Amino acid sequence: MSVDKVAHKGSSLTPPHPIIYSYTTNQILFNPMPFEPVPVTTEDLVTYLTDKVGTEVNTKALFQASEHFNCSLATVKKRLKSYKQGIGKWNLTVQEKLEQTFNAPAALPAVVQNLIPAKDDSYVPFGNFSDVKKVIQSKLFYPVFITGMSGNGKTFSVEQACASLNRELIRVNITIETDEDDLIGGFRLVNGNTVWHNGPVIEALERGAVLLLDEVDLASNKILCLQSVLEGKGIFLKKIGKYIKPAAGFNVIATANTKGKGSDDGRFIGTNVLNEAFLERFALTFEQEYPTPATETKILLRVAASVGKHDEEFCTNLANWADIIRRTFKDGGIDEVISTRRLVHIVRAFAIWNDRMKAIKVCVNRFDEETKQSFIELYDKIDADVNTEETDEENS
Repeated sequence: MSVDKVAHKGSSLTPPHPIIYSYTTNQILFNPMPFEPVPVTTEDLVTYLTDKVGTEVNTKALFQASEHFNCSLATVKKRLKSYKQGIGKWNLTVQEKLEQTFNAPAALPAVVQNLIPAKDDSYVPFGNFSDVKKVIQSKLFYPVFITGMSGNGKTFSVEQACASLNRELIRVNITIETDEDDLIGGFRLVNGNTVWHNGPVIEALERGAVLLLDEVDLASNKILCLQSVLEGKGIFLKKIGKYIKPAAGFNVIATANTKGKGSDDGRFIGTNVLNEAFLERFALTFEQEYPTPATETKILLRVAASVGKHDEEFCTNLANWADIIRRTFKDGGIDEVISTRRLVHIVRAFAIWNDRMKAIKVCVNRFDEETKQSFIELYDKIDADVNTEETDEENS
């Protein structure tokens, strides 16, 4: 096969390259693609592709650009690396949007409202309240872990400690689904624009607030994104290239039903074994117990007063009833307890129906039939003024 002609092809960006073409077979026999001395720029490619195809381009469009600029497809892909959105997909507006995003304020400006919890007149300090209050009052960074049975005032005590000290509190309810995006923050779509939005951890860091991780033992290993935060070193936001330092007064308090070792007895299903390195970063651990009968009576009296149903005898009986149940639980006699929260529910129910036994029954219906019946029978022995049979007839 004879070569009929040697042609030259080139562009303004590259010197001419020889192309050997056969007019006999109407084929290109040799089309070298040597490295271009002056490589095509990203701006050249974006301008060309935007004019020819638009901002959404695929591999075919990139191949056309490589032919136009007489460069390899690999070179084009390398120049447009920052615009890639997926396999065979490029968005030529991504880079511009990201640059605007990094310079833009949070989707919602730093929380503007007052985050100091409201004081609750029904709260009665007990247990570790004074110690927790002293830690918060010191404004030292000293992570605290509070563990104890459900409904014994762990979270409430932290809220009221902050309320009494006029300290801002940001509470985050932890679940197994909680991840870095929920805690630290991420990009959000606001009015058609993608902007960075601070998560609760960043808000607490910048405001010098108390960060409350509620039910932290429900978390997965995704919560390990807080390791540097628990060391008091702040955190680097890798998505926007910004380092956040903790403001004065910032602290972390976690509450849990377990000590982060899981629940062997199955009472707290869903709790997980937390990473040892994560737990080790909490300097203090407080074990919260239920209040004494005397303290619990004060709590119930204040709740009763708040709902306009003062009954000192009923409140005293409820506190003693719950105390007996808890002691029996500790001795292994029963599998359930009556929490302080449950007693508050009963007092509020009493304000609705004005019937002691009915208030108790509707609030202990959550337990299995055997446990519920034993609780009702026990209260019947404590309070001579109630009549179980009459209540049953009313409900029938």
